[in-house]
Amino acid sequence: MVDRRLDGEGFHSSALNSFPHRLSLLWALVLAGLPAAASDGTNPASPVPRTWETEAIASLEVPLGSAEFSPKHVSADYYYRIPVRPIYRSYPVFHPHREPPGYFASLQLKEPEIVWNEENRRPPLQTEADWIRAGEVVFDAPVGYGGVMEVSEVRDPSWYENVGARVARDGTLPEVRYVIREKGRIELGTVACAHCHTRVLPDGSVLKGAQSNFPFQQARSQGFRSGRRSLHLLHELERSLFSAPWLESDPARRLARMSDGEILALGMVTPAGVIARARSSPFSPVQVPDLIGLQDRRYLDRTGLVQHRSIGDLMRYVALNQGADDLSSFGDFVPIQVHLQGRFPEDPKDPEAGLERYSDEQLYALARYLYSLQPPPNPNPFDTGAARGKELFQREGCAQCHPPPLYTNNQLMPVAGYTVGEKDRRHLEIMSRSIDTDPTLTLHTRRGTGYYKVPSLLGLWYRGPFEHSGSCAALEDWFDPRRLSGDYVPTGWKGPPGTQTRAVIGHEFGLDLSADDRRALIAFLKTL
Repeated sequence: MVDRRLDGEGFHSSALNSFPHRLSLLWALVLAGLPAAASDGTNPASPVPRTWETEAIASLEVPLGSAEFSPKHVSADYYYRIPVRPIYRSYPVFHPHREPPGYFASLQLKEPEIVWNEENRRPPLQTEADWIRAGEVVFDAPVGYGGVMEVSEVRDPSWYENVGARVARDGTLPEVRYVIREKGRIELGTVACAHCHTRVLPDGSVLKGAQSNFPFQQARSQGFRSGRRSLHLLHELERSLFSAPWLESDPARRLARMSDGEILALGMVTPAGVIARARSSPFSPVQVPDLIGLQDRRYLDRTGLVQHRSIGDLMRYVALNQGADDLSSFGDFVPIQVHLQGRFPEDPKDPEAGLERYSDEQLYALARYLYSLQPPPNPNPFDTGAARGKELFQREGCAQCHPPPLYTNNQLMPVAGYTVGEKDRRHLEIMSRSIDTDPTLTLHTRRGTGYYKVPSLLGLWYRGPFEHSGSCAALEDWFDPRRLSGDYVPTGWKGPPGTQTRAVIGHEFGLDLSADDRRALIAFLKTL
């Protein structure tokens, strides 16, 4: 029986150490009508935990493989002096051929409207449904304007074909929104949570929280290649995102030797559902995670970088990924100093730094929304083939790492060549074996813990590409024994430009099955 006693962060911390747990049941226990928290999260009567709680922040991340370069984060005093980001009302973006007549012109007549800010405007936050609706507002809220994409691009029909952007059944591009912060000026809002965690399914329906199939890297690179965005900041941006100067294999050193065109080519070969996100590398990008079922995950990130012990930890993780990570010190390296010519913004309100954060209320609402997400109806029948696949799943020992009902043991798996320290063994859930997957992401980037987490197999039918860098487009490719060969052509992320063939190594389980057995196993996995 999982202990569900409420603590100061919404539930007892032992719940996340006793899987399976179902936090969705917990929210029925949260008392409606409690007073809303102050923006600094200090109201003791509120259900809203304090995001930047010093002890929790200090222990949040799994230490990097080079532990002395694990990030040191800014103080709570500094964090809470960062201005709270106002959330403006936003509007759908339609494919030019599907846009209602007069729609764009009508937007030019609208007044700016703030729906949530620090001072006095916010959605109602009394019931569970209120919190979830408010969290969806945060999920959809852009945090960037232009930069990745521009209004002129999404209003150009050829852009959709050039980058491979999928349009939903209603004609919208659901990952981005139009925003009006000044009357008569329409901006393209980007880099919302929805930008990387929204999937357009084959029938045109939209699944929020899923692994994206929006071609983020191609869209970003296309804008630079077309001249719509200036190239003069490209190298600076790459250094801040990927530098790990303590590593002999620092990705930034390799990037420094490349031309603008060569760097942009890295983005053009990165498929939808894979992103070279901050702290990773364009030479080892990261499969975008599925956030559905997030409440049952013990570790966040492919490399298990962040511990998920409470809803407060999820809030902290979002805060870091929304810009607070740029303020962290990795030894002598601080990402934001790349943009400020070596200067650290001592005043969080420094206009040159452009710092913003979400309030604790906004982060809490977002976390509750993410915990509420449910998978869509599974169209794959549990037929005789799937039943035989289930027997194979048990017979082949797959359940040792992927036990039901979560289909993950929520543990970390060290990569070949990494020595697990005694402190990690005492404080982390670590498997004793490795499956020999490519270690580049977890040994040679700023996310390098030395581990990969054991992923859940739930929802495989609507996800892809697979593997931590998305090297295989489909499950059939993942279970193709030819992928271990050096002359294999990856069907997902192929590798840096110029890569013709490469082996997709590791996780050899199931590769020695007969073709019929592999089909049966895949049929079962698609029912999960």
